[in-house]
Amino acid sequence: MRHLFKKAGGKWEKKSYSQSGEDLIVKFIFDLIEIKSPTYIDIGAHHPFYYNNTAILYETGSHGINIEPNPQIFPEFLKYRKRDVNLNCGVGTESGELMFNILNPPTLSTFSDDEANKMTKEYNFKIVNRIPIKVETVSDILKQHFNNRFPDFLNIDAEGLDESIITSINFELNKPIVICLETMSYSENGTGEKNTKVIDLIISKGYMVFADTYLNTIFILKEKWLRKQ
Repeated sequence: MRHLFKKAGGKWEKKSYSQSGEDLIVKFIFDLIEIKSPTYIDIGAHHPFYYNNTAILYETGSHGINIEPNPQIFPEFLKYRKRDVNLNCGVGTESGELMFNILNPPTLSTFSDDEANKMTKEYNFKIVNRIPIKVETVSDILKQHFNNRFPDFLNIDAEGLDESIITSINFELNKPIVICLETMSYSENGTGEKNTKVIDLIISKGYMVFADTYLNTIFILKEKWLRKQ
């Protein structure tokens, strides 16, 4: 088991796999509310470690569900995340099959044709392949793989489909305690736009914003946080 802290140059340092330290914030929240091994569902997980928000949780004893539609990257999860349920599929508002746009860089790959076309026109990225990929709903995935319960932590990075996925979730039945969601549109010059609509939607479901890293917003279920306080 690896540790979150290492001593280097006489100082204690923290390790993060996330793009902007989101995993350390999420781990901090669960430590505060005394959930030692939070479960998770990671939609658009991309890679077991690179820019990954659940790798630290896995390394400290947690397990969950990783969902990655890109068949070129998916085998890495089978190799490095063996305690997890690893699904090579997408998530949508209904089950079926959709065309998946694989971009270069692969971190921007998406089921959204609009998003893929925007990346090629505005930023000169390339669509290197378009392939049909199975798509499941969140509710079906939870029924099949998590006893119809929601894991403690929901992480979504679905490149243009984040809002539709959030809208499709029935928050009245059960809820994740913590949500991390990409809420800033892609930009290379700092002119990205914040998706305030989806932030307001999540708040309306009983959450509060705990942190924002510019790229991502991290929410906690308000009743859990206030009860702890």
